[in-house]
Amino acid sequence: MSIKRVYDFLKKAEVYYLATVEGDQPRVRPFGTVNEFEGKLYIQMGRVKSVSRQIAANPKAEICAFCGGEWLRVACELVDDDRVEPKKAMLDNYPNLRGMYDENDGNTQVLYMKNARATFCAFGRESETVTF
Repeated sequence: MSIKRVYDFLKKAEVYYLATVEGDQPRVRPFGTVNEFEGKLYIQMGRVKSVSRQIAANPKAEICAFCGGEWLRVACELVDDDRVEPKKAMLDNYPNLRGMYDENDGNTQVLYMKNARATFCAFGRESETVTF
């Protein structure tokens, strides 16, 4: 199992749910962007959003997705990467976002998963875990 399996699962699922914390309140919302760049998995959001502020205050997050009778949970830290290259790579893979975001707009934010533990589960079989 590898980081590629995690990437492929999230791409196939199309929607995953990102959980963060705001003070003592959990926050969960749907996302759909994931990109592999320089051997790391990235997600994308806008810096003006509350989720960005939540991650800045506490980078620990979880992602959950369900697809084809299987689900994936990824516990990780999200690390901001303010370089233009990963932003451009993300937006090139999601051209429909270019109407709202640009790699040079000061709002586009990409974050990579660090200290990640991804667990694949399905009823009737043992879970499988990969770390990256």
